[in-house]
Amino acid sequence: MLIVKVLHIVMVTSWFAGLFYLPRIFVNIALTDEAVVREVLLRMARKLYRFMVPLAILALSFGLWLWLVDGLGGGWLHAKLVVVALLVAYHLVCGQLLRRMERGETVHSHVWFRWFNEIPVLLLLAAVALVVLKPF
Repeated sequence: MLIVKVLHIVMVTSWFAGLFYLPRIFVNIALTDEAVVREVLLRMARKLYRFMVPLAILALSFGLWLWLVDGLGGGWLHAKLVVVALLVAYHLVCGQLLRRMERGETVHSHVWFRWFNEIPVLLLLAAVALVVLKPF
């Protein structure tokens, strides 16, 4: 069971690397007026998003495995599942934003994306606090 926990932590960490970096690419896309630079950034974002999807699936799968084997775990786990649902929603919103940018739509300003980029930090803090402190 410890190997599943290790794999879960590694997949979550890898997924978060993408959740931290993808919106940062969005900031740079929003800042550029050069078509060539925009296309390079969009290609980077597209490849990163495609890489993030299997990491998210693996992270969720290993987490589900742990949950099914270890049981419900109390109120802290229910709260963590809410955080996980928010992370999945954030991931999907990133995909929607990327598709809109690929269509050439001006989605949001670079300032908006800088604030948007802070959401996974807050969700990570909440998830780690729930797992370590088990407050409920």
